[in-house]
Amino acid sequence: MPTYTGISSEAFRHPLDRQAEEALRNLPGFDFLARKFVEFFAERPQLVYLMGNTIQVGPRQYSTIYQIFRECVRDLDIYPEPALFVEQNPQANSYALGQEHPYIVINTGILDLLNEAEIRAVLAHELGHIKCGHTILIQMAIWAKSVAARVGDLTFGIGDFVSQGLLLAFYEWRRKAELSADRAALLVTDDLNLVISSMMNVTGGSIKYANECSLQEFIKQSENYQALDEDGLNQVYKFLMYTGFQGAMLTHPFPVERLQYLRQWSVSEEYQQIRRGNYQRSPASGAVNVAAETPENETEDLRRQIEELQREINRMKRSE
Repeated sequence: MPTYTGISSEAFRHPLDRQAEEALRNLPGFDFLARKFVEFFAERPQLVYLMGNTIQVGPRQYSTIYQIFRECVRDLDIYPEPALFVEQNPQANSYALGQEHPYIVINTGILDLLNEAEIRAVLAHELGHIKCGHTILIQMAIWAKSVAARVGDLTFGIGDFVSQGLLLAFYEWRRKAELSADRAALLVTDDLNLVISSMMNVTGGSIKYANECSLQEFIKQSENYQALDEDGLNQVYKFLMYTGFQGAMLTHPFPVERLQYLRQWSVSEEYQQIRRGNYQRSPASGAVNVAAETPENETEDLRRQIEELQREINRMKRSE
């Protein structure tokens, strides 16, 4: 497997990822939300939950998965090593979160459905999010959606600043961020068909009927999907689906759409240059460094505000 020593996330970050982030950061309300995120968001409870309700992967827990994981960490030159947890959940899913201490959670549904090579692609994809600094913005998007549903005193006015436009921009960025993470998976595996295979199986694969699934047919399906855009009405339907017209806003592009983006990059000169070792090595800032928006001399003020928030929550509980 190739190893990209010293590689910067900017070497493979998708331009649509950059553009969507810039548009998000320029929207009214983003700076305010970022400051409030620093004030009120607590990462430790998530880690406590994972330590109590999942299996942390290590040399003596899921040792095979841990070895694959460490190789991916090495290949993308990520330091320090993030934590990896396995959660008992039949849904074939995985995700990366965490601000100061990024971590990855992979469901047993993934481990049961995919082979080891495909699991490598999934882990590399999630590590791509960490490498690009996506986890902070992903966490902010989740938090923003939560506080938007709680207007008034309970959100201390935060909900008033989380407009529908800001939420749409968050989720538009989240979908574009997946394109960068897909590139990380391709870099680590150096096998386009393998990455596509992992996408296909997570989308609708079956252990029982695996021999009846065709990678080429899935690629053909993606081409047929792209052809739908010839009808302008279909483009409208796609937009409405992504933005929550038929339910929740989608956090990922449709797999058949991601496939097309990755196929295009796999034959690009940019990808070939990276494979040859010609890539940007200077440190990249990643997506958004929210903590940087709060000066050090405000630390004590923020701590006092958090303590006041806790007292207010306790007071409301007693008055119920």
